[in-house]
Amino acid sequence: MIGNKSTIVYDGECRFCIDQVERVKRMDRGGQFEYIPRQSPEVNKRFPALQTINFEEGMRVVDDSGRIFVGADAVHQIARRLPGTRMFAWLYHLPILKQIARQTYKWVAANRKRLGETCENNACKL
Repeated sequence: MIGNKSTIVYDGECRFCIDQVERVKRMDRGGQFEYIPRQSPEVNKRFPALQTINFEEGMRVVDDSGRIFVGADAVHQIARRLPGTRMFAWLYHLPILKQIARQTYKWVAANRKRLGETCENNACKL
């Protein structure tokens, strides 16, 4: 983490993941996040708790207090800070929507490399 920024840790070898992070970067006009691929040696040095976590379950957001959010919970942490998604982020607190979001994210995480390989020219961005 740099200052009070949260850090997004993502799979830097996954085309789908990279595309989604690029999308978040474009929306992050205020520079609220730092972006680091999980393959970076910096990840283990700065966030030792991530060494024991299975990244196949999805990306991570590490907030400025060191809390780690995984998968759909990480997406919620991002959405609640970005213009355009902030106003809808509260919906994640509704139990049924949270459950649906987590199941959907789980499916996307399991299929992300296939999704990235079949997408050309950003035609199938979520």
